[in-house]
Amino acid sequence: MIDKEAIAKKYADERAKRIRDEGTGQYVAMEIGSQMEADPFVDGVAERDPITKDTDVAIVGAGWSGMLAAVRLRKEGVDDFTVIDKAADFGGTWYWNRYPGIACDCEAYVYLPLLEEMGYMPSMRYTPGDEILDYAREVGRRFDLYSNAVFQTVVKTITWNEDALRWIVTTDRGDEIRSRYLILGTGGVLHRPKLPGIPGLESFEGHWFHSSRWDFDYTGGNSRGNLDKLHDKRVALLGTGPTGLQCFPHIANSAAETFLFQRTPMIVGPRDNGETDPQWFEGQEPGWHKRRSDNFEAQMIGVPVEEKIVTDEWTRVWGIPPLEMPADGSAPDMAAYMAEIEDYDLAQMERIRARVDELVDDPEVAESLKPWYATHCKRPSFHDEYLQSFNKPSVHLIDTKGRGPDQITSKGVVFDGKEYEVDLIVYATGFEAAVSPGRSGGFDVTGCGGRTLADAWARRVRTVHGIQTSGFPNMFVIGGLRQAAVSVNLLYVYDEQAKHVANNIKQLMDDGITKLDVTEAAVQEWCDIMDANMDLVFNAEQVRLCTPSYFNNEGNFDTHGEFKNGRPIWADAYGLGPFQYSEVLAKWRDDKEYETKAEIVRDSESVSS
Repeated sequence: MIDKEAIAKKYADERAKRIRDEGTGQYVAMEIGSQMEADPFVDGVAERDPITKDTDVAIVGAGWSGMLAAVRLRKEGVDDFTVIDKAADFGGTWYWNRYPGIACDCEAYVYLPLLEEMGYMPSMRYTPGDEILDYAREVGRRFDLYSNAVFQTVVKTITWNEDALRWIVTTDRGDEIRSRYLILGTGGVLHRPKLPGIPGLESFEGHWFHSSRWDFDYTGGNSRGNLDKLHDKRVALLGTGPTGLQCFPHIANSAAETFLFQRTPMIVGPRDNGETDPQWFEGQEPGWHKRRSDNFEAQMIGVPVEEKIVTDEWTRVWGIPPLEMPADGSAPDMAAYMAEIEDYDLAQMERIRARVDELVDDPEVAESLKPWYATHCKRPSFHDEYLQSFNKPSVHLIDTKGRGPDQITSKGVVFDGKEYEVDLIVYATGFEAAVSPGRSGGFDVTGCGGRTLADAWARRVRTVHGIQTSGFPNMFVIGGLRQAAVSVNLLYVYDEQAKHVANNIKQLMDDGITKLDVTEAAVQEWCDIMDANMDLVFNAEQVRLCTPSYFNNEGNFDTHGEFKNGRPIWADAYGLGPFQYSEVLAKWRDDKEYETKAEIVRDSESVSS
């Protein structure tokens, strides 16, 4: 029998240990262009002459958001686009993150886009990161995206020119790219690395790096592991999110000693990975990828399905029981349904905590590794070696009980007055989450009247569909979490946005529309929809009681609607789910809603002139 009151008190006590007044200010951003943010995967910047050109569409970002936008434009017959990225290749998150153990945490059969068009079979259910990077490059080759790409190029400014009705993009390479339409795909979740604001961060005299800039020259090995150069090294790992979970076992297998500094334990379920069965894969009928992806999404939001095509730890931990509608047509008992979801959540967390006891030998260590919060408070992780690694005598868990380390010294990491001397510190401390495209990319976006996007979004993100913003004509954002549908399988929503934007741009070009600027009234209407449905994203009361994370602005907010550091993701996302979100986008295109909800300038000349 689950003691709900005792668990609720435990959740509240554990949360209280982790709340900090500074909220998101407890982290330090790695500045664009700084040495610690530099690209460790190339020998230098390839020389080229500055580019001055006109293009129909400028796409900033060569990760999956930008790539999907480019692919969908190709499919619409729009070929005059230019992709710009600071990396040396396509891949985005998968270009920068090459740490040992990296893999997708949603099964590759739903995560990887364009599988049927590419005729590609992932090698494993949860595909390793290097394979995903290779796949992104193959997509780039298949759709001839390389001929439209400008790499190793940092965007400096993006400015709307009202006279020319064009966006002017300038870069650190002296480029000036003028585009009719602008797509920002600079990432909203896993792009701009952050470090913990621990005193003495720069005083360490050993070696250190962020996990997204992994130094294999120092560690040896590659993204599959085998970190042979650590055999005589003492290593500290800071960060126990999904990255820490994936790289930690490889460090533990290779280093002389490993110290994992934990502030908050994570949900760790079994992954049960395995190789793809070619016979099963070849037997999939046309349209299988969309059906499988839709089936996964339905289970995650409680939509009934005839068959559970996808059965994995995601659908068990974060999937919710479907709402059963009464046969007599009456309204469902929502109070009973919410109680059912709460009971299900408690049962899942009890199962997760019991698994820790099963796999970790030391009872004290096991107790420290148990997560005391609800399932939706943090993104769960799945691994078959993480917990077992704590049974190694060379591995030490430093449970900071919510505080984090006290200081970094020239020799190592200090907690509770004890200094742990190490040769290497790895910061697996994540990224600035759900920031604006300009903040993520490190540039200013200036729209009509000289107003910047940062100013326009100073109090909250204000858009239509999370994609278009009043005062920023012909600009589209893909891949942001704010005011769009959310999914644990991010690319499901990103591709829906990419198809929407590409089709909309094609419509505008065909109709001779050279400027489209959504009205402030349309923006307010969409913001009102966010406010009315915010509790449908996550249970709002439950999230308020969550341990701090980027889901709830590190737990730093007051009452409903009164947020100290901006609105948490759950309070500014489209709460009606990805299926209805797709229908809303289709209505905007198919019914040409934008003709009544945007200011439009038409030109009889070709938009490419």
